[in-house]
This record gives sequence, C-alpha cells and structure tokens, in this order.
Amino acid sequence: MANVHVMDHPLILHKLSLMRDSQTGVKEFREATREIAMLMCYEATRDLPLKTIQIETPLAHAKARVISGKKIAFVPILRAGLGMVDGMLELIPAAKVGHLGLYRDPETLQPVEYYCKLPVDIADRDVIVIDPMVATGGSAAAALQILKDKGVKNIKLMCLLSTPTGLEVVQKAHPDVDIFVAAIDEGLNEHGYIVPGLGDAGDRIFGTK
Repeated sequence: MANVHVMDHPLILHKLSLMRDSQTGVKEFREATREIAMLMCYEATRDLPLKTIQIETPLAHAKARVISGKKIAFVPILRAGLGMVDGMLELIPAAKVGHLGLYRDPETLQPVEYYCKLPVDIADRDVIVIDPMVATGGSAAAALQILKDKGVKNIKLMCLLSTPTGLEVVQKAHPDVDIFVAAIDEGLNEHGYIVPGLGDAGDRIFGTK
C-alpha cells in the first residue's frame, strides 16, 4: 500500500491503546483523541514546503526557515471527526475548518451527503480529511470525491483505525490521496464495527452511549 502511512510512533500507539480500552471514560477518551490527532498531524504535515527568511535574534542576524505560505484546511467527517480537530488546530491555528456530514442509506448502503459547509477558498487549500474510523471505506471515499468536485487538488486522509478492505476501497477510488492511519485492524463484525477496534468513536467522544 504505497500511499498508506501507518503511524507507529510509541506515543501514538500508547494513546491508541488507551482509546481501545473499554474502561477508559469519556473525559480520558476525548483527551486521548485530541492528543493522538495532534501527533498524527505532526507526521502528516512533514512534507510542508519551507522558505528561508532573514530574522534578528537577540544576538545577531540569522537565516531561518518557515512554512512557505501553504494554506491548510481540515475537514472532519461528522460527527466523530470533530473530536480530532482541536488537537490539530493547536499545531496549525491558522487552518480553516470545513464540515462534511454523511450517513449510510439503510437500503442501498451507499453514503449520502446531508451537510457540507466548506471555506469559500477550499479549492486553493491543502486539505486533510478527518475520519476516525474507515470501516468499509465508502464514506471516506465519498468525502474525498466531494472535495475533488469542489476543485481541491491536494488532499490527505487521516484516520485512527481502518480495515484492509476500507483502505483498498479508498485507494482504488483515490490512488492520489495519501492515507495516514494509526492502526490497521482485522476487519468488521456482523454489525459493521471495526474489530478489535475501539467501539463507536462518536459515542465515546461525546458520551452518547
């Protein structure tokens, strides 16, 4: 999987283990989500271009490197993706945030868009789509296509967990999109949950179950 980047940093794996644990409460789960998102964002933005500028330190003139004017946007898939945004904004506070809502039609099992609010200049931005759980891959692939239809050229997908099938679906539909994932799990159970997984990410972030 050439464009799949599995985040094997010890801090990410440690925090992911906390999130998997059924005994972890809402507060701790939410904090771990924010922290792991920050760490993953650090890795996913490793290729941001730099430029050299001239600055003055307290002691001398110096050349320094800063990010070369890249405009970034984060687009969480509602609702679980919201839990990862704050951690990423701590690293890149100037990033704009869009929101994309999808649900799976119970008859066709296909993703249906029910909400889309994006920055007006989204086509000019590098976009990171945030979907904590890529199970079948259908929603993630649909989200990426919606953004491409809006003119976005440079997109990355960030998720906590995925299945091999989910990654294959996304890769087949969008071979040009880099995918950053904390772990690839075994597969899905009969209810469509990732196994061993961490349960329903949205419910555990927002305490709705």
